[in-house]
Amino acid sequence: MIPKTLLLTSLALITAVGCKKTDDTPPASAAYQAGTPGGAGAAAVPTATVPPAVTAAPTATTPPPAATTDPAVAAAIQPMLTQVASTQTVAGSKALGAAMVGNVAPGAPLESQIMLQPNKCYSVVAVGMPPIAELNVQFLAVTIIPGMAPILATDQDTGATAVLGKKPNCYKWALPLPVAVKVSVQSAGGSGVAAAQVFEK
Repeated sequence: MIPKTLLLTSLALITAVGCKKTDDTPPASAAYQAGTPGGAGAAAVPTATVPPAVTAAPTATTPPPAATTDPAVAAAIQPMLTQVASTQTVAGSKALGAAMVGNVAPGAPLESQIMLQPNKCYSVVAVGMPPIAELNVQFLAVTIIPGMAPILATDQDTGATAVLGKKPNCYKWALPLPVAVKVSVQSAGGSGVAAAQVFEK
């Protein structure tokens, strides 16, 4: 017969061992190991997603006329500009920059940009070679709104020669600050080579 004290001691030891957690078993939270792909309970590793590239649809625009590079054509049209300027611009006007020379057609103008200065006076002389029948010259305001270019001034001539700011008057910018404008030479009848020269006084 087993002594009563030994039996109670053995039961106490068995109970203590059965209820105790073993030190070898990691806590339940230890199964979660952040950043371990494929592990039980592993956190999803964030991957950088690149949004699909958005490309703007091309807009249909009229290509600018190709400027002529033929020196013979430019040399032939320059005397015509000089002759018209000598009779149609105010005395003391001087050429501002080089002349524009290029091909024009209805809907395809010849254009360049200049700065109008306060207290200055401007004229633009334009001539077109046959078969151009009607040529127009305009000052257009340069704006940040696409497709919006208000007309500031336009010539009043008919035919293949046009003068904006014809003497005895010329175009004066009224505001006290300089402004960017576009010089636009347009054909309203026929296609061909045209030239324009801006004058300033």
